[in-house]
Amino acid sequence: MSAAAERSPQGAALAYARAGWPVFPCRPGGKEPATRNGFHDASTDERQIRDWWRREPDRNVAIATGAPGPDVLDVDVREDGSGFPAFNKAKRAGLVDGHSAIVRTPSRGMHLYFAGTDQRSGSLHGQHLDFRSQGGYIVAPPSRTAGARYVVVSHKPATCGTVSWDAIRRLLDPQPQADRDHAPHREPQRNAGRHADVGRLTNWVAAREPGDRNFPLFYAAKQAALSGQLDGACVEGFVAAAHRSGLRGGEAEARRTIESGRRAAEREAWEPQRPFQREPEREAG
Repeated sequence: MSAAAERSPQGAALAYARAGWPVFPCRPGGKEPATRNGFHDASTDERQIRDWWRREPDRNVAIATGAPGPDVLDVDVREDGSGFPAFNKAKRAGLVDGHSAIVRTPSRGMHLYFAGTDQRSGSLHGQHLDFRSQGGYIVAPPSRTAGARYVVVSHKPATCGTVSWDAIRRLLDPQPQADRDHAPHREPQRNAGRHADVGRLTNWVAAREPGDRNFPLFYAAKQAALSGQLDGACVEGFVAAAHRSGLRGGEAEARRTIESGRRAAEREAWEPQRPFQREPEREAG
C-alpha cells in the first residue's frame, strides 16, 4: 500500500487492483462515486481502470471493502466527537491487532486495514467508529478531500490479520441482561417488522427529481435505521444517491437529512411498536 499511495490516482488504483482489491473512482475532492452504481462497479480490470481515470485524472480512488478487498476500521473525528476513545478501549482489549496499514484521513482520524472477510459493515452511532466490509467502500491514498490527503503512516505487508466487528461491538456497546430486565417495555424494536431493502431505497432516492427536496432521503434513512441497517456504508450510499438526484445543498445537506432520519427512527423505536409504512413502489421501466 505504501508504494501505491505515492503514485498518481490512476497509478494507485492500478496498484490496488494488482493486489486483488477492486477499485472505482470517486469525484475529485469528494467521496461520492463517479460511476453510476458506486462500489458495485468496482473492478480489478486494468483496461476499465485506465479508462475511468483517462476521462478525469484527478478523480479520487475508492476501494470496495470486504473480501476480496480489505476490511477497514474507520476511526472518525468530527466537531461533535472523536472515535479515538472507543478505538483505544478496543486496542487495550487486544481487538485491533494484526492490521497491515494505518492511513491518516483528512479529518485527522484514521483507517486501519485488515484482511478482508464476509462480515457486514457496521457503525457505532455516537462513538464515531465505523467498520467497512461487505457492502461498503473507503476512499484511499493518495485521494484528497476537504483540501487534505489520505496519507499512509504505517505499512506492515507481512502482517495481515483479521478483525472481529462483533467482538468490538460487544465490548463498546454491551446490552446487559440486567438493563433489559429493569426496563423491558423500553427496549427498542429496531429489527421488528419488515426488513428494509436498502438497495431498493438507495435506487429510489437516486431516481427522485431535484424538486422533491429532502423528504425521500429522510424517509429512506429512517427506514434503514429502523431495521438496523443505517451503518457507514449505507450512509455513503444514500449520500451518493442524493447527489445523483440533484439534492440541493450538496453533501453537507444530505448528511444532515440522513441524521434527521436516524434521530426520527430512534424516537420511534422507543415508542410502542406499530407497523412499518409501505416502502416506495418500484419504478417502472
